[in-house]
Amino acid sequence: MKPPATEQLAQQQPTRRGLSLALRSTAALVVLLLTLWGACALWFRLPEALWRIPCVTAWVILGAACVYQVARGQQRHWRRRLGQAFAVCCVALLVWWYSITPSHERLWADDVAHLLQAEIDGDRVTLHQVRNFEWRSETDYTPRWESRSYDLRRLQSADLVLSYWMGPHIAHTLVSFGFDDGQRIVFSLEIRKERGEAFSAVRGFFRQYEQILVAADERDIIQTRSNARGEQVYLYSLNLPPAQLRAVFLGYLEAAQALHDAPEFYNTLTSNCTTIVFELARQIAPTLRPDYRLLLSGHFAHYAYDQGALVPGYSFADLQSLGHINARALLSAELGEDFSHAIRQEMPQAANRD
Repeated sequence: MKPPATEQLAQQQPTRRGLSLALRSTAALVVLLLTLWGACALWFRLPEALWRIPCVTAWVILGAACVYQVARGQQRHWRRRLGQAFAVCCVALLVWWYSITPSHERLWADDVAHLLQAEIDGDRVTLHQVRNFEWRSETDYTPRWESRSYDLRRLQSADLVLSYWMGPHIAHTLVSFGFDDGQRIVFSLEIRKERGEAFSAVRGFFRQYEQILVAADERDIIQTRSNARGEQVYLYSLNLPPAQLRAVFLGYLEAAQALHDAPEFYNTLTSNCTTIVFELARQIAPTLRPDYRLLLSGHFAHYAYDQGALVPGYSFADLQSLGHINARALLSAELGEDFSHAIRQEMPQAANRD
């Protein structure tokens, strides 16, 4: 026997109320997130400081009122009006946001003043605008940009470099390539700072910086971090066969050419020094999956270890301990030793597989 219609309605009402509450909560959360994102976008990207406070304040007030009305679930007239106003403002904000375009034409800091260019002729590669600064401190240096040539048939190694600048979870990721004639070149995806500009991870989410692919001498880009800046630097030899070494090296050159042809914004989450290594690795191993350690870049070497990309036969803890270069880097500077040779003492090296 079916229950009376009034009983059925009474049973359905709690379910409807629960569904309505869930929908309102979801909508309120979406509006809240849009409000927070819009406030940050306006604050970081409005060109005139005079407009930031009133624009951000008006946006936050509108967003907060909309969140309140959506969550409350009453006063439908006001909720509809606020929703329409918020939607119009969102569209206007997005139109403005996507009108912000990256550029090569700015007053750049000295260390990112030039874009890398490559000439490839078979196995012969010539790189123009290789950075080889002489750094005495972060602010005291002698600029030097060079052209260097390499024979890809002599490419024999690659090292993953992690430089910790903000605690144990965040590191700058670089890759250093070695040739059997003793030459080495390091690739590093970085923000292209303007004169007087400093990096902020939060600003990096909001189209604040263009990106640049730097090719540099090891004494320039690694020794600066270990010696001048006091960052903790680790080297890990990558266990890659010659064909994969070549593919990753050329992949960096393709990325550099793409940035030379069309500027792009740096993004702290989606386009940074670690994601480029991952994307190049996926070209030779398409089954690689994204991992939280792409964001927490200080753990990226452990991710590489789990994928079998580091020297086999060692625990990760051993590779990390033996790959810590700071003491060797400081000593090599005092003794005037060859920097690249000194920092690799005791460091396990991958065999050059055929």
